[in-house]
Parts: sequence; structure tokens; C-alpha cells
Amino acid sequence: MNKDREAPLRIIVRKKRSDHGGHHGGAWKVAFADFMTAMFALFLVLWLVNQSSEVRSSIAGYFANPMGFPGEAGSSLLPADGTVASDIRPVLLETFSLRRLQLRELEARLRTRMDDLPGLESVSANIEMEMVDEGLRIQLLEDSSGVFFETGSSDPKTEGLQVLQILGTELALLPNTVVIEGHTDSRQYAMGNRYTNWELSADRANAARRILTANGLDDSKIGQIRGLADRELRDPDNPLSPGNRRVTITIQEIGQGQPPDSSATSIRVRRGAP
Repeated sequence: MNKDREAPLRIIVRKKRSDHGGHHGGAWKVAFADFMTAMFALFLVLWLVNQSSEVRSSIAGYFANPMGFPGEAGSSLLPADGTVASDIRPVLLETFSLRRLQLRELEARLRTRMDDLPGLESVSANIEMEMVDEGLRIQLLEDSSGVFFETGSSDPKTEGLQVLQILGTELALLPNTVVIEGHTDSRQYAMGNRYTNWELSADRANAARRILTANGLDDSKIGQIRGLADRELRDPDNPLSPGNRRVTITIQEIGQGQPPDSSATSIRVRRGAP
């Protein structure tokens, strides 16, 4: 009976709490995440530094307007400086990458139109198009017999007229500024001739301008007309090479400043000049 009355024995186990959790917890995860973010940013910067200017500008254009599309406008979703989103002016897609894309599309259209035009097959090798820092450069290269202009003259041949007419209609659709340069080889006119390579190069550049503007190019888009004679030879090792004779038409990217003044004599045609 006495055994039944005895209270049951209860064993209480007390666990000692450790304070280590208070010191560590999840703080290391935050620090590690910050570290990884910093490393990612570092590697991204290193990658961008080694990319071409076109790639860097394309990425910059995306971050400037990630929601935009070619030919459309985009705007920030967040107001700034106390303004409301509806008051934010749309940011037009005038980025470097899109400008380059427009010029490359122009190059493709020009090649297609010139290839489709009968009579230009024989001179296609004398038309050189390439992207340069300033924009799209088109060179009409002469040979010993004259391809686009009569030999020693600024009078255009049929092929030169056709090429410049096509170019004028295409440039009329773009807002880009155009710079036209005339170049010659180092072969000089006869002694005593007052007409020199300076006049010839300038006259050919000006003749190209007249044809371009007559076929749609607005005269206000003409940035400069330059006559450089033989000061910038295409083949400096062979200054008498006919390949040095050429007319260069550069369609500048929007936002590009005027090209630096050349040490050679240049002329600037006044608006409305004949």
C-alpha cells in the first residue's frame, strides 16, 4: 500500500543553450551574397573593357531604354525630381547601336539596288563600302581609263551618275550629315596649267554634291565638301596609282561632330550654291 502511495519519480533534463547562434546565425549568407555581387560586377566590367566599342554601345543603349523598340519611344517607369511618370519625356532610341544598324541597312540596300541595275555590274568592284568610326564610308574608285568621271575632268560618266542618283534617293530618307571628299593621284598637270589636282578634287566632290541634292538629299545635310588632291593617298607606296583617284562619301552617324580639319586645303560650299 505504501508503495502505491509514493509519487512517481520524474526526471527533468535541462539543456544548456549555446550562444553561438546569436553570433553567427544567417549573417554570413548576407556577406557572401554581397561578395558574389561584387565579384559579378567586377567580371562584368572586365568583360566590357575587352569588348568592341559597338558591343559596349549596344549594351549602353539597352540599359538606356530596355523597353524600347526600333523606331519607337520608351520612358522611365519611375518619376524623378518630384515629377510624375506622365510628365517624363519619352527617350527616343537614338543610341549608337541603332544608328550603326541604320547605316548597315543602308549599305545593304545600296548594294542590292546597284546589283539590280543593268550596266553597273562592271563597276561594282570599284565601289567600296565600309563602316568606319565616323559612319558609313562609300568610295568610288577610279582606274586608268576613268570609271565614274571622265579622265582629268569633273564631268561624271553614266556609271557615276547612276550610282550617285541611287545614293541621293537613299540618303534623302535619313537625317544623317554627309561629308564629300575628292582625291587624286600625284600625277600633275602640264607645267603652266592653272588647273591643278586641287581644283580637280574639289570639282569632283562638288559635282557629286550636285547630283546627290538633285536626287533628294537635302542641301542642309551636306556637312563639308573637301578637295584634298593627293594629300591622302589610298596607296601611299604608289602615289601615281589610278586607285588614288576617288570620291569619298561619308554618311556620318547622328551625333558625330564634324571631322577634324585636314592639313590639306578644303572648301565649304555655301548653302544654295549652284
